[in-house]
Amino acid sequence: MTLAELKQKLDAYERLMRLDKPIGILLLLWPTLWALWAVSWGQPPLLVVWIFVFGTVLMRSAGCVINDYADRNFDGHVERTKNRPMATGEVGRKEALLLAAGLSVIAFCLILPLNRTVWLLSVPALFLAATYPYTKRFLAIPQAYLGIAFGFGIPMAYAAFLEMVPWGAWLLLLANIFWCIAYDTEYAMVDRDDDLKIGIRTSAITFGRFDVAAVMFCYAMAIVLLTWFGKLMRYGYPYYIGVLVAALIACYHYTLIRGRARDKCFKAFLHNNWFGGAVFAGFVVELNVKF
Repeated sequence: MTLAELKQKLDAYERLMRLDKPIGILLLLWPTLWALWAVSWGQPPLLVVWIFVFGTVLMRSAGCVINDYADRNFDGHVERTKNRPMATGEVGRKEALLLAAGLSVIAFCLILPLNRTVWLLSVPALFLAATYPYTKRFLAIPQAYLGIAFGFGIPMAYAAFLEMVPWGAWLLLLANIFWCIAYDTEYAMVDRDDDLKIGIRTSAITFGRFDVAAVMFCYAMAIVLLTWFGKLMRYGYPYYIGVLVAALIACYHYTLIRGRARDKCFKAFLHNNWFGGAVFAGFVVELNVKF
């Protein structure tokens, strides 16, 4: 293999893992950071933060590879995904499976310095990441399953400190599930016409003409659950300001998606990085700034 061919192959792997599109990493990372700051009262050790951040990047990358492997026969028929490496034949099936396995093994090695409970939780975490792409064949709202997969860093973060998962962690996970349904429905609204043609099931299709209302309901539920979590933890006003900013961001998303224009729905999806960041800022100020 020549240097040019190697460079071309590495570029294909980068696009397959979506490293050129970091929004997925951020949406996966924010709830994990929420949990790390909450369980450590704003003082997570740098090593633990590094393990979870790098692990998030690896598992999101593995999840993207598995997703494209599962959708290899569909992506070529969808405008937004027709140029993905597996759809174009740049990466073969065996290559993709080996890459996903390698990323998963490295991710597991990362958590070895942590406790046994985290190791055990990594098993369902991997199962969720590997099976999500196939839920689009039979679940009416696969985004709910994705919310569990994207939020599983929450119980793992709690387990890293407590060697158990208290019910407050599951409350935070539930908030993330509703948030995920909201933003991934916005994402699905972009591809709705193509998904209908190829028979993929998504929340945008299931909700139908109530899609915008459903998105806003899910945002509202996420805000309510985040507020409940703050009450449980006896947080002060800095945390609630962060949640309030997130609520205002959700209201802004309504102005983008109400017309159902593809470009604006995609813009709303991308803008969810600020929703997650606003909530995280609330945690940081509440737990790290003295008033």
